[in-house]
Order: sequence, then C-alpha cells, then structure tokens
Amino acid sequence: MKVSARNALPGKIVEIKKGATTAHVVIDVNGLKVTASITNESVDELDLKVGGEATAIVKSSDVIIAVA
Repeated sequence: MKVSARNALPGKIVEIKKGATTAHVVIDVNGLKVTASITNESVDELDLKVGGEATAIVKSSDVIIAVA
C-alpha cells in the first residue's frame, strides 16, 4: 500500500467501540493511544479486530500546539 501522507503510525488495535453508525478504533502506537472515528461499515469491510495490526494515517494541513 502506498499513500501520500507522511504520518503513518503502525500499531495494534486495542479497542473498538461501535455506536449507532460510527465506531471509535483505538490503536496502540508504541504506548501512545491513537483514536480514529470511522463508520461501522468500514470496521466490517476492513475486518478490524482487537489485537490486529493496523496503521493510523494522519493527513492534516494544520497542527495546533498549546502549552499551559
């Protein structure tokens, strides 16, 4: 698989919470939890399972940083 996004974070799926139409998929990337909101249909089509390998791909034009 090739993608243009530079931020590809491989990890392991640790949680999937399905709602009425949207699921939250949590991927552990070296101890950092990354959560994606995707459709339930996408979870099924990608055959996502807790314990499975997945890559979180982040594509954004803005990154905002805040400090106290």
